[in-house]
Amino acid sequence: MTTVTPAERRRIRGRWPLITGGVGLAAAVLVGLLVALRESPTALDEEFMDELLEERAPWLDVPALFLDWFGGHIVGIVVVPIGLAVLLLVLRRPWGALYSVVAAVLSAGVVQLLKNLFGRARPEDILVVADFGSFPSGHVANAATLAVTFVVIFGLRPGRWWVWMLGAAYIVAMALARTYLGAHWITDTIGGALVGIAVAVMVAVPFAVKLGEEPRGRRGAGDPVPDAQAG
Repeated sequence: MTTVTPAERRRIRGRWPLITGGVGLAAAVLVGLLVALRESPTALDEEFMDELLEERAPWLDVPALFLDWFGGHIVGIVVVPIGLAVLLLVLRRPWGALYSVVAAVLSAGVVQLLKNLFGRARPEDILVVADFGSFPSGHVANAATLAVTFVVIFGLRPGRWWVWMLGAAYIVAMALARTYLGAHWITDTIGGALVGIAVAVMVAVPFAVKLGEEPRGRRGAGDPVPDAQAG
């Protein structure tokens, strides 16, 4: 019987994020192809949009417009990633800072590539100013990249389930806000989430060992002792 060495096990584990991320990107492209070939909103798009348009109200406009401001444009694309990087540098997590910046830049780049590739028109009943291309949603991709970045840097320890929950809630809230504002169809937000998650997961692979070596603060009871060799 062939024995798998610890080093081989680590290499096998390291491949799974790449495979998962690759599948996520492929799924995003597939969704884009499906909506591009139809040349019209899908039944899911129209039904979901109709439901949200019926719920439009001034008190819902406020959080939706805040997420529009926070998740895109100069704030979401530049200010938030730089702010996170500065925070991580203050926390003595330089590799985390570099990882967060690289993931944000690559995610935004993939979004723009797909926007120009598919050139999908945005919904007509839009409440905000938006750039060219509806698929995929850049706001949702930014949100997903940020959420996964937080999970990779802060959430991979016992008891940190709340980091995962907050990240998932942020992605869903951004997707709902973009559709509510008429800036995207729901399939655009699905594509954006797939892109953001996939890019952040794949970019984490080459940074895994360095991220594991960085200080993580005080260990709680039952937390494992960091092992730099484990990656």
